[in-house]
Amino acid sequence: MKISSGFRRIAVAAIATAGIGFASSAHADSGTIRFAVYKAAFFVGGSGGEGTFTFHGKTYPISIGGVSGGLAFGVSKTYFRGTVRHIRRVRDVTGVYGAAGGGGTLGKGAQVIVMTNDRGAQLELSGKQVGLQVNADLSGLAISLR
Repeated sequence: MKISSGFRRIAVAAIATAGIGFASSAHADSGTIRFAVYKAAFFVGGSGGEGTFTFHGKTYPISIGGVSGGLAFGVSKTYFRGTVRHIRRVRDVTGVYGAAGGGGTLGKGAQVIVMTNDRGAQLELSGKQVGLQVNADLSGLAISLR
């Protein structure tokens, strides 16, 4: 059976294109993150903390800062842990992440958050919260390497 050279070129181009697509998505990686954040709010809130980011077996210290606005009252400390997906290098985790949400804590509570930064990194966090806080707000979280 003889295959035409035109068909062969199209088949090779399609396979090469698919390979490039798989290679670029296969290059996107993930890491783990842990940090503690203190938050205080009276309509406008501020938060700050520190933690670690682990990527390819190496651990990096990080700083956390944030601002929120909306219906927010109280003081709390939250211990977060989770995964950062869709990253290629360590610095992809840095940047500003945004979220809208609501919740409340009286004594102890839990939070689950999914946020994305401008580099496409997706932060999936779960946390244990301690304090007294009620919120329905827009918030931003900035992560930087120390």
